Amino acid sequence: MADRPWVMRTYAGHSSAAESNALFRRNLEKGQTGLSVAFDLPTQTGYDADHALAKGEVGKVGVPVAHLGDVRALFDGIPLAQMNTSMTINATAMWLLALYQVAAQEQGALPDELTGTTQNDIVKEYLSRGTYAFPPDASLRLTTDMIAYTVANMPKWNPINICSYHLQEAGATPVQELAFALSTAIAVLDRVRDGGQVPPERFGDVVQRISFFVNAGVRFIEETCKMRAFVRLWDSLTLERYGVTDAKARRLRYGVQVNSLGLTEAQPENNVQRIVLEMLGVTLSKNARARAVQLPAWNEALGLPRPWDQQWSLRMQQVLAYESDLLEYDDIFDGSHVIEAKVDALVAGAQEEIDRVQAMGGAVAAVESGYLKQALVASHAERRQRIESGEQVVVGVNKFESTEPSPLTADLDTAIQTVDPAAESAALESLQKWRSARDQKAVDAALTRLRAAAKTTDNLMPVTLECARAGVTTGEWSGVLREMYGEYRAPTGVSGSVGVSAGGAEIAAVREKVAATSAELGGRLRLLVGKPGLDGHSNGAEQVAVRARDVGFEVIYQGIRLTPEQIVAAAVAEDVHCVGLSILSGSHMELVPQVVEGLREAGLEDVPVVVGGIVPEADAAALRTAGVAAIYTPKDYDLTGMMSDVVDVIRQANKL
Repeated sequence: MADRPWVMRTYAGHSSAAESNALFRRNLEKGQTGLSVAFDLPTQTGYDADHALAKGEVGKVGVPVAHLGDVRALFDGIPLAQMNTSMTINATAMWLLALYQVAAQEQGALPDELTGTTQNDIVKEYLSRGTYAFPPDASLRLTTDMIAYTVANMPKWNPINICSYHLQEAGATPVQELAFALSTAIAVLDRVRDGGQVPPERFGDVVQRISFFVNAGVRFIEETCKMRAFVRLWDSLTLERYGVTDAKARRLRYGVQVNSLGLTEAQPENNVQRIVLEMLGVTLSKNARARAVQLPAWNEALGLPRPWDQQWSLRMQQVLAYESDLLEYDDIFDGSHVIEAKVDALVAGAQEEIDRVQAMGGAVAAVESGYLKQALVASHAERRQRIESGEQVVVGVNKFESTEPSPLTADLDTAIQTVDPAAESAALESLQKWRSARDQKAVDAALTRLRAAAKTTDNLMPVTLECARAGVTTGEWSGVLREMYGEYRAPTGVSGSVGVSAGGAEIAAVREKVAATSAELGGRLRLLVGKPGLDGHSNGAEQVAVRARDVGFEVIYQGIRLTPEQIVAAAVAEDVHCVGLSILSGSHMELVPQVVEGLREAGLEDVPVVVGGIVPEADAAALRTAGVAAIYTPKDYDLTGMMSDVVDVIRQANKL
């Protein structure tokens, strides 16, 4: 008898709750069997649309959700008792789960009927994606409260999806991906075990509600082995460390989004076969098969995929599941000497790294010390060096670059979806209407109870549900917890010795160029690398900072989530020669001109601005007109050449 297919999803959401709802319903009609909700960056980081940091970010990379009304609109006409919903939400996961539960109850669904997942892995946010809101200890408290609440009240819900996906996007090797994800699981499970909210006899229920969200790269044999290693490591960890004797409860349950890091802007049609190969890595091995799969679209390196692009990715899954014979056989790798040897090596390497992290005091201590972040930045730098040298071939990028014009990208303005510029003003108007129509006394009372509960060890989920019902907004709920727990800035990972070990003549030549220009200007060249707005994908900024330091720049990099005003102030205070801005959220047209204008107002007309990110050519032309000196996109993989360009830009600005 053939296996049932996995849950098929597409990661979707943009502009507004109503538009995202229409997209969800269309995708479900096309045969999608679950929902995967993308939230915008203000929602993920706990800000309302009228906060200064939210400017330019509303509705860009996901749907804005400010209150219960937005969630009602988001799932209108979708019966939540019958839906499997995954929500990519971490810092504010408790808040979104509360809104989801209340909206479902208004439809008549009971909490114990709800099926789905809140990602809720805060450790990886400090390492790779940057949508954290609170310090590590407070964040773990919210996570463990959610786990305890769902085990008791929502037994079909996965309260945490420990996420190695973004670790691979940040440069993790398969060994690091396994080890760092399992170290996070240990930190969470130890906290739940020692917290006293879940009786020891129910700990198996906790373990079987923990799921994972993994990445699969194009080396699909290695990825298959990685997942078989994951199964083995999780089984032994939960048996030996936590004493879970029920083999079913120890089963590794995971969903997957395949690798976006390897998708290219150059010859983007090649991304189709990459995505298919990556899907095979998590579906071929029956004993380590994903429970849910969502695939990126071929044009993800160009911008926001259109509904048709998402449909193409869904059809890839459907052809594999329904046309091929994949689901008709037992595990085709059992008994393979090659596979077993590779799995053994991955298990041994991962166990060694897990032991190293545990010796440091566990995952949270290894975040706070900067060890985990520095390890990822170093791995990513090594990967970039392999691509630049040609040792690692990327078809269409560093080999086989000659190409026929692609009909897929003949009209780039229509090859990607653009977010309606009016989405932000509509969200602001909706927020104002919601606030004026609600019972302010009920809101104030709920927030007072949240503030009081945060001072105790009480589970925060019941009072969060009260806030949701009272009409509290995302920014208000998060604001109280920020007030109670404080803000946090995670280590950047670029201060350690993580640059290229060699680099040859190219780096030496640029180093000489930097030294000569520094001498002419009477001081070492200083580059400010800035990430304005809420985009926390810092991998590119970190790699630029590392390579700039390698070629002799003094680098000022303060991490993510800065306002344009803060970046200008840093440029003034540090007396920099160039400002480099990195934005991947699509908010470049709003944020970059603010920085350029701010520098001019501060009298720094001779400090050029360069920009890196996913910038369509039409936007790039507009930014150049607005005063940006150079623009780099994912196709510009030669970091050393980029550094040489930046020196030229500085020389031109200073009339050398």
